[in-house]
Amino acid sequence: MEPLLGVKIGCLFALLAVTLGCGLIPICSKWFQIEAATGRHRRVLSLLGCASAGVFLGAGFMHMTVEALQGIESEIQKFTVQNRTESEKNSSSHASSAQTEYPYGELTISLGFFFVFLLESLALQCCPGASGQSTVQEEEWGGAHGLGFHSHARRPAPSRGPLRTLVLLLSLSFHSVFEGLAVGLQLTIAATVQLCLAVLAHKGLVAFGVGLRLVQIGTESRWAMFSILSLALMSPLGLSLGLAVVGGDSEGGQGLVQALLEGVAAGTFLFVTFLEILPQELADPEAPLVKWCCVAAGFAFMALIALWA
Repeated sequence: MEPLLGVKIGCLFALLAVTLGCGLIPICSKWFQIEAATGRHRRVLSLLGCASAGVFLGAGFMHMTVEALQGIESEIQKFTVQNRTESEKNSSSHASSAQTEYPYGELTISLGFFFVFLLESLALQCCPGASGQSTVQEEEWGGAHGLGFHSHARRPAPSRGPLRTLVLLLSLSFHSVFEGLAVGLQLTIAATVQLCLAVLAHKGLVAFGVGLRLVQIGTESRWAMFSILSLALMSPLGLSLGLAVVGGDSEGGQGLVQALLEGVAAGTFLFVTFLEILPQELADPEAPLVKWCCVAAGFAFMALIALWA
């Protein structure tokens, strides 16, 4: 077996083990069951939820969005360079250059955001109870006095509707496949190990946050475990695909498709982060500065990893 192939297989199992292990910790431990927690235990779990919200926020902005924008911009530049030679012959290079100024990457991310917004709106239109909140809880939420996330009304129960959780898992799955693909396409041992360590550094935290989120919204243990297992398999799947195509290049629009999927995944991830995770974690007015510190700490850790990655 070639040394590079052996290293990549080791990375494959490392990605699987870390994601699976970290994701199952909050699911398999009763300590993380927030419904049964009281007093200091409940406050600690709330702060952990805020820290995981910061991790999701950092992953969305510092990793998924950045990679989507870079990928889409790179593919547009390739397309522009290919067409510039032909356009120069027709003296229309000036118009071709102007087209690249349009924010296609931001548009793709926004489309991902609005796609999930549309799905949720359709679900609520067809099934008014799909949000998982009772009428009393909605009235309490609507009656909160105070602007922004922090309110003085009683914190609403977590939404048990599966749509946003499914969206979160799908967006992370897309991202995980592309992360694994990037590791599998590396041509040297040093580059493979460096990228794999960078992925592992935030993969564990994100998987833990997903597991904690599944517990907080009341997902059954078997479905929560199945969700984590599915998520854990995505990076190894992407790495395996990278091994299969190593030495090739992204032609025939494959690179553009990957970049667009990354953009849509980033948009859906930001939707869930801003409209589901952060509002719920910050709705309780207790210890707002401590919660801010936890959210900021989670984000700062992901931002620090982005320097290394």
